[in-house]
Amino acid sequence: MAAEMQQVDEVIRRRLSSDVALINQISHYIVSAGGKRIRPRLVLLFASALGFDGAARFEMAATVEFIHTATLLHDDVVDESSLRRGRQTANALFGNAASVLVGDFLYSRAFQMMVGVERMRVLEVLADATNIIAEGEVLQLMNMHDPDLSVDDYLRVIRFKTAKLFEASARLGAVLADAEPALEEACADYGRSLGTAFQLVDDLLDYEGDTHALGKNVGDDLREGKPTLPLLLAMQSGTAAQRQLIRHAIEHGENERLGDIVDIVRSTGAIAATRQAARTEANKARQSLRALPESPAREALLELCVRSVERSS
Repeated sequence: MAAEMQQVDEVIRRRLSSDVALINQISHYIVSAGGKRIRPRLVLLFASALGFDGAARFEMAATVEFIHTATLLHDDVVDESSLRRGRQTANALFGNAASVLVGDFLYSRAFQMMVGVERMRVLEVLADATNIIAEGEVLQLMNMHDPDLSVDDYLRVIRFKTAKLFEASARLGAVLADAEPALEEACADYGRSLGTAFQLVDDLLDYEGDTHALGKNVGDDLREGKPTLPLLLAMQSGTAAQRQLIRHAIEHGENERLGDIVDIVRSTGAIAATRQAARTEANKARQSLRALPESPAREALLELCVRSVERSS
């Protein structure tokens, strides 16, 4: 997809342009950090799989990347993060106020780009997605430092906060191709399941990865008091002493005993169980692709199911 992604990067560079120097500086800093760019790839792959090759697919791919980047800028402020994609976060480098405001710029620029496509369905999909993502952010904030969070409530946050933009990205490819409603829903189902799997793996890597490979500080979730699935499963299976250690760490946002907690998460099988939950979601995504005709794009989407789950960074 190198040639198509170059086209997306060109749109990103052009659309980032602003007369305000600080906006240019921060937005280029965060976007140039790279990342997997899975959401824009989903727009392109589904558009291709359904036979749409118009230039609007590049605009929409850049649009979802802007929305994603805006959420990252805001997330890092809320989480007080200092490292992302192996570099200092924008808030660590430029300050919280500038990061929040440039995030707002990216959101509003994304909506300008949506309007430019002149498709009401595109606006509906992305307006709905950004609203649900915001709800997910607030839900996660409410769940912080709560060791009694249910697995269902944890998954609800994932589906709102992360999976919704994956779903919208996949759906956009179908919308651009004027796909029938049932086919559009199949594409959306793929994105939702893939996004859920992707976040489950992100959460387990906080206890299995290393800072260099991840590009962020291992143990950040624990420091922020996030009760993610590896911790919830470890508390279900661990001893009373192990449960108490994890509960205390979540309640107080402490990662001083991160090594001990990693050992508990591993010894209770919570890492393996979380990876298996991600595989189950990836299998759901794979099943959704039965609705698509055979094509190289469909094959790439199948491969993405495996890559998203079996990764180590």
